[in-house]
Amino acid sequence: MRAIGNGRIVMPMGVVENAALLFGEKIIGLVDAEAIRAQGEVEWIDAQGGYVIPGLVDMHIHGYLGEDTSDGKVDGLITMAEGIAKNGVTSWLPTTMTVSLAEIHAALDAVRKLMELGKSPDFRGARALGANAEGPFINPKKKGAQAETNILPPDASLIIGNADVIRIFTLAPEMPGALECIRTVREKTNVEASIGHTNATYEEARAGMEAGARHVTHLFNAQTPLAHRDPGVVGAALQAEGVSTEMICDNFHINPAVFPLVRKMKGDKLVLITDCTRAGGLEDGEYTLGGQPIFVKGVECRLADGTIAGSVLKLNHAVRNYLRATGCPVWEAVNAASLTPAKVIHVDDRKGSLEPGKDADIAILDGDFEVRSTIIGGKTVYTA
Repeated sequence: MRAIGNGRIVMPMGVVENAALLFGEKIIGLVDAEAIRAQGEVEWIDAQGGYVIPGLVDMHIHGYLGEDTSDGKVDGLITMAEGIAKNGVTSWLPTTMTVSLAEIHAALDAVRKLMELGKSPDFRGARALGANAEGPFINPKKKGAQAETNILPPDASLIIGNADVIRIFTLAPEMPGALECIRTVREKTNVEASIGHTNATYEEARAGMEAGARHVTHLFNAQTPLAHRDPGVVGAALQAEGVSTEMICDNFHINPAVFPLVRKMKGDKLVLITDCTRAGGLEDGEYTLGGQPIFVKGVECRLADGTIAGSVLKLNHAVRNYLRATGCPVWEAVNAASLTPAKVIHVDDRKGSLEPGKDADIAILDGDFEVRSTIIGGKTVYTA
C-alpha cells in the first residue's frame, strides 16, 4: 500500500487537508496522516503542499507530440498516451476526425489494440477507455477544420458495428437521417450521441436532444450561436438540464469572460476538453490535422484560410484557466475534467474521483496546477 500526505486532497465536493490518501491498485480511502506514517509499513508520498487530484479524463483529444489518432498507428497512440500522462491525464478517448471510412476503421482498430495494451500493469501511459468519433456525420456549413469530401450521411450501422470501441460520436442533428440515427444508436448501444459541427436552429438542436443526444461538442465552436431571436445550438445546450457540454478553455477558442456564464447555466454538466492536435507539446510551426495543413503560433491553431483548427491545450492548464476565470472552488474545476467526463462516458463507477473502490488514478499538482507526478492503477508512471 501507498499513502499520499501533506497535500490538499481534492474530493468530489470539497478539499481535505491534514489527512492522507491510502491506496493500492484501488483507492482505499482517507486516513489519519500521522497514524499511517507511524506504522512504517506504508510507502509515504509527500505532496509538498500541492493538490492531490483524481487523474484527469480527456474525452476529446485528436493528437499530441506529433501523432494523431486518425493516423491509425498504435505506436503513435502509445506516444500520445505517455505524453498526456505528464499532464495529469490518466484516462482518455483517442478522437477521430471526418477522414475517409478506411482511415476511421484503421484508427478504431488501433484504439482497440491500445486498449488491450493498457490492461498491462507495466503500461506507462494514460489508459484509453475507447474512442470518440467526431464525425463524419456533420454539416459542411460548419465543418471547421474537417475535410468536406469525407462527410457522410448519418449511418447508425457504422456506430453500432463499432460499439465495442466508440463511446461517443458527433453529428449534426439537422442533416437528413440524423434523428433516426440517434434513436437507433441509443436503442441498440450504450454509445452517446453528441451534437456538433452543426448549423442547426434552436428547434433542430432540441429535436436532436429529444431523440437522445445528451452531449454537445465544444460549445460555441462550429455551431450556431446564441442570438435573441434564434437561440441556436448554444441556447439549446445552455438550457437543457440533462445535456452535458464541452468547452475548450485555452482562452482563445472562447473568451474567458464567458466561462462564468456557462458555469452558472451548466453546473456539473460541463466537461473541460483539450481538442488537442498533433502539434500539442511541440514548438510553433506547420503541422497537419485530418490531412490538412495547420499553422500553430502560441495557443492558436489555424488552417491556411484562418479557420480555427483544434488546440495545443493541456488538460491541467484547462482546469487552471477555468478556475482563474470563474473563481469557482478547486474541486468544481477538477470535477469538470475528471468526474463529469467519466459520467458522460459511463465509467464513473471506477474513474473520475478519489472515492474508495475506484481505480487509483491520481495526479499530484503544485499550486499553479503544473504536474509533479501521475499515478495510474496505483503505480507511478511520471515524476517531474
